Amino acid sequence: MRILMIAPQPFFEPRGTPFSEYHRIRALTDLGHQVDLVTYPFGRDVTIPGLRVFRAMRPPFVRHVKIGPSLAKLPLDAALTLTAFRRAVAEKYDAVHSHEEGGLIGVVLAALLRVPHLYDMHSSLPQQLSNFAFSGSRLIRGVFNVIERVMIRRSRVVIVICPALEETVRGIDPDAQVVLIENAPGSGEEVPSADDVRAVRERFHLTPEMPVVLYTGTFEAYQGLDLLFDAMRLVHAERPDARLLMAGGRPDLVVRAKADATAAGIGDVTIFAGERPAEEIPAYLAACTALVSPRSRGTNTPLKIYQYLRSGKPIVATRLRTHTQVLDDTTSILTGATAAEFAAGILASINDPARAAAVGQAAGELARTKYSYDAYLARTRQAISGLAPDRPLKPVKDLA
Repeated sequence: MRILMIAPQPFFEPRGTPFSEYHRIRALTDLGHQVDLVTYPFGRDVTIPGLRVFRAMRPPFVRHVKIGPSLAKLPLDAALTLTAFRRAVAEKYDAVHSHEEGGLIGVVLAALLRVPHLYDMHSSLPQQLSNFAFSGSRLIRGVFNVIERVMIRRSRVVIVICPALEETVRGIDPDAQVVLIENAPGSGEEVPSADDVRAVRERFHLTPEMPVVLYTGTFEAYQGLDLLFDAMRLVHAERPDARLLMAGGRPDLVVRAKADATAAGIGDVTIFAGERPAEEIPAYLAACTALVSPRSRGTNTPLKIYQYLRSGKPIVATRLRTHTQVLDDTTSILTGATAAEFAAGILASINDPARAAAVGQAAGELARTKYSYDAYLARTRQAISGLAPDRPLKPVKDLA
């Protein structure tokens, strides 16, 4: 198929939805489809056979866009709409595949072209308002609810990235064709060399015997960094040799996080590596003692959890649905969302090597069995099969 894909994000940037879009494109092209991607004017160019990228014009005075809802997205989405319609006129497409709020553009464009629409749902738009503290307005929330309902009901197939989103879709349209594709594709390229792992420790002057707790990802408020810093203060009191390594965060948010870490009393034992290229992250994971996800709100599974699993290192995470959709007590150390409980989980990963090794081994096995690239391809193939006229989704086992 020739697919017109609409992505209202910077592509490519090393953060959640762009990562998901990248892997979705890679799977589609591996399955033999051609993808024309219409996206924002920001991001790093990537080369994938079968992919062409068309960037919308940059509106005046808009130089970047932050994660989540923002006023800057209004002119950017207007420019994105114009570019998408231009592509639709210039080429003949078999389907339209849209991500996030781009689904509103996609359902209109697909109707005009008389082709099926696939909505790639990475989050619930109304929930984003609270996750990012964007607005408490009932009117805005109502508008987001209407948009979400239109995108779901007017799509031939809806891809969701976690069970909570599937429940959201079913609540809006019980008859929707939904495919759950968790953001978990991995490959042998993610296995770091011993030299790369050693280089991470040497770069930050971490001795081989020093316990290192690693956080990767964005520094947005919903990630729970305040909980992590408060917990590390308690960890430091018992294990002064432990270090916290933070990989990620926009420069402005890193500045704020450094101040927060200092205020929590752990400024001297917290290392900020900044945003790292995606290819470096496996070495960071392998170089550390434990991996943490202190997320305190939301229901979407963090993208990093799947990479954490593949590393085979012990994961410490809050016992909230955002994590328990994937993790349990055999594959991770789950804790309450308080500083004392999270600190206890981190200390267990450091002080109890047998338990740490057991959950790490179980995590790696889960990644190899349930979250392999072959499984990801099968789910993608299933979603595309549902775009055929009046054809229900085929079972994955018939498409493998």
